Amino acid sequence: MPPELSQSHALPVISSVQLSCSAASDTNPELNGTARRMKFPGKKLLPVLVFILSCVSILRLLKIAITTTSHSSSPYAALSSSFQQECSSPSDCSKVQSNAPGVESSPHRTTANTTLLTPKELMFLSNLITRKAPCNLLVFGLQSQYLNLSSINAGGITLFLEDDPYKISQNKADSNGTQIYKVEYQVPAKKAYKMLKHAKENPSCAPHTSLLQQSTCKLALTNLPQEVYQLKWDIVVVDGPSGNAPEEPGRMSTIYSASMLARAGKTTDVVVHDVHRTIEKWFSREFLCEENLVSAKGKFWNFRISHQSNSTRFCSSETVQIE
Repeated sequence: MPPELSQSHALPVISSVQLSCSAASDTNPELNGTARRMKFPGKKLLPVLVFILSCVSILRLLKIAITTTSHSSSPYAALSSSFQQECSSPSDCSKVQSNAPGVESSPHRTTANTTLLTPKELMFLSNLITRKAPCNLLVFGLQSQYLNLSSINAGGITLFLEDDPYKISQNKADSNGTQIYKVEYQVPAKKAYKMLKHAKENPSCAPHTSLLQQSTCKLALTNLPQEVYQLKWDIVVVDGPSGNAPEEPGRMSTIYSASMLARAGKTTDVVVHDVHRTIEKWFSREFLCEENLVSAKGKFWNFRISHQSNSTRFCSSETVQIE
């Protein structure tokens, strides 16, 4: 009998505990709400997160598209923002060097930094010289590949103009018709925008004003060897100076001077290398003109310019205006 009595007393206790828990649950609505919210939080938040991430991705794509369109439609703005900057300290120059479009980073001006010609580019120049040889060939810039090309122009005159003493010491002329001259360039690449603005606004930079050596245009190279001004050039190659950094000389003056020399001849092919860079691309378009572009290979643009003694403009169609 005692065991049966203890079991009869246990049942009410269990029932009372269950009733107490149930009552507490019913009388505490905050507890019920918390339990329901914690039951399925992921399913309710997932669509919201997906929607937010999709909106952010779309906005980023729109921003990239607008920025790309703005840069492509305003080339002179790119020149202004990149090269109008003045370096007040070496650290500032390094920042401009790493960020400026069209200017490749290069701590030293040595042959190691020279952009070597690809086989297609080398063949392109070889074929051009072969068709005109023997001819008068002028090259702004010096590297061993160009010395090999000079041998194709056997019987003609080949002149190299180089500002880097190291390159001159490493490359020697190996034929009687080849000469290498040391020259100096004064205008750094970071001043490209200012020089372009000067040329567009100054009448002395127009193609008809005077001979190159007598020009007062800031882009004109007037200190070159006399032979450069005396000869009529069949081919002019612009691959110098390096233009590898904002503080180093840019190719603004060599492209402008090449265009002036070409207009003083009969029919001259002007070949510009590294046209993927901002300075080379836009100065070629300004002074050599897309209407004269006859071919392109790799990073070369080939312009064919006829004698234009009475022309008052470089290009028949007006180029983009700058402010």
